[in-house]
Amino acid sequence: MDFSFGPEDEQFRAEARTWLQEHLVGEFAAAAGRGRHEGSQVRRAWECELGTGGWIGLGWDATPGDFGNRSASVTQQVVWAEEYARVEAPGRVGHIGENLLAPTLLAYGDSAQRDRFLPAIARGEELWCQGYSEPDAGSDLAALRTAAVRDLGDGTYRITGQKIWTSLARDADWCFVLARTEPGSQRHHGLSFLLVPMDQPDRIEVRPIRQMSGAAEFNEVFLDGAVARAEHLVGGPGNGWQVAMGLLARERGVSTLVQQIGFAHELGQVVRLALCSGGAEDPVLRDRLVRQWAELRTMRWNALRTLGSDPGPDPGAPSVAKLLWGGWHQRLGELALEVRGAAGLLGPADWSADAPYELDALQRLFLFTRADTIYGGSDEIQRNIIAERVLGLPKEPRG
Repeated sequence: MDFSFGPEDEQFRAEARTWLQEHLVGEFAAAAGRGRHEGSQVRRAWECELGTGGWIGLGWDATPGDFGNRSASVTQQVVWAEEYARVEAPGRVGHIGENLLAPTLLAYGDSAQRDRFLPAIARGEELWCQGYSEPDAGSDLAALRTAAVRDLGDGTYRITGQKIWTSLARDADWCFVLARTEPGSQRHHGLSFLLVPMDQPDRIEVRPIRQMSGAAEFNEVFLDGAVARAEHLVGGPGNGWQVAMGLLARERGVSTLVQQIGFAHELGQVVRLALCSGGAEDPVLRDRLVRQWAELRTMRWNALRTLGSDPGPDPGAPSVAKLLWGGWHQRLGELALEVRGAAGLLGPADWSADAPYELDALQRLFLFTRADTIYGGSDEIQRNIIAERVLGLPKEPRG
């Protein structure tokens, strides 16, 4: 497909660049270049700033402006992502609502659900997290046990269970939860997709999971009779698996290209460090840097190839994409530390026991990417999905 930028795209680029220069100031500028899980209050304010400017929801399949979002073509969405990465703008805390829930509501939700939730996401006012994985049903999502029982008295659902590895759960206002609404159902049957308010202190408990990087980007979420309104069930009772798979299938296309722009920025940092330190003179290290660049280009071409197709419920394409970027990003983290050499194992010179030091960007990259081949569906599960649902091979025996 033709993916060149035209005059309208360059005009859009100039508008985006000017807006970022004017608004990425003060506390927002201080948060630039840091992860989305750091300084959450500043990032919430930044989401509202983006929403006021109409920069949230550029890729929604709806009439432009319906929810306060700007009109933007596919190439213009990529232009925005390039400019955002260029200035190292703050890590987004609204991406789950914008890139996962919103397209799902546009595909499976009703008009009342879209009118209730999409404007608040577009304004940056409500943040979302995803309630999928469970302790005994991580990548094997169909094995989940969280149950939702319909209360015939007030028509609500009461949800009981545990979710794990839930990003942004401490900051989120809402969580979309996949739960079993048909007692006795098994695997992907009898599941429903519910929108659950997180402000239920007596019924929802969030416990952060401390990582080896020192951060706590993931959480456990305990639901003890958490309430969800019946009108906030998306896609109809028992159709949760279809909705959930449709959501996962939308984790590609433009969002994948946007992710790759961030990857390219990280790779550029590693290459510059290798050039400055002289590490690029090592032929083995130089070969690995070139290989990283070539693989990133391959991922881009794969994303472009699938960009114009209807994602549908087939999870094959997202599984291929996840396998590609998970391993690539993890290898980049390893390479970053190798380029640093022995200095990569040390903290800053002014470190003291009374004030634990912060990791630098490349150290955080190395430690965080250890999880890339696990979260969002482990590599083993992705290969099973491709083998069984795409290639039609025999299913793996289950105990």
